[in-house]
Amino acid sequence: MASHGILHQTSCAYTLQQNGVVERKNRHFVETTRTILILGDVVLSTCYLINHMSSLVLDDKIPHSILFPHDPLQSLPPKVFGSKCLVHNFSPSLDKLSPKSHKCVFLGFTRS
Repeated sequence: MASHGILHQTSCAYTLQQNGVVERKNRHFVETTRTILILGDVVLSTCYLINHMSSLVLDDKIPHSILFPHDPLQSLPPKVFGSKCLVHNFSPSLDKLSPKSHKCVFLGFTRS
């Protein structure tokens, strides 16, 4: 390594204090990734909500109903990101005593 101008330094395992530059860079990387992932869900949910709310510009009509007049509008109450929710399990293999839902975390509305 020395012949290529690389200075070899070591640090004790699991001591974040000794590896500050790399830890800060890693934290920045993870936080940026998390923000981009969450931001994508926020944009999709915002679009969903706007398309399902009445608009003064459209004489209090709902944009979704105008774009898709034959598609019934399903009423979904707004949810908080990260809140607990139950997702219905439609699997045909369930018997009468099987749980019919899964505990999940709300991440956004569907794209369809």
